[in-house]
Amino acid sequence: MDGDERDETREAFRELVNMTPAELEKWLDSDESRDAGHHKDGGESVGHASGRRIVEIQRKKKGDLSDDDYEHMRKVVGYVRRHLAQRPSGDVEDTRWRYSLMNWGHDPLANHG
Repeated sequence: MDGDERDETREAFRELVNMTPAELEKWLDSDESRDAGHHKDGGESVGHASGRRIVEIQRKKKGDLSDDDYEHMRKVVGYVRRHLAQRPSGDVEDTRWRYSLMNWGHDPLANHG
């Protein structure tokens, strides 16, 4: 991934991940967070693990981001964009759809910025 791709990835990640590290950590501690998403072998869901990784990435300085961090950022951007396109109709406040997105750092009901 070259410098331009890294810049684009970082910008899209910042735009789509609208929860702060503190908000995301608090969310990840909730039962709703742990219950949302796809669980492999009864363990932690993919999204929950991703949320913990997002917090780590958010707390790093730009120069400390690794190739793995950028790959995960791209994965997050792709997931959030795909999931947003599948928004169900009606009130989404207490839906698995919203909870799954929040595990990936995006609260569709947030008014950040």
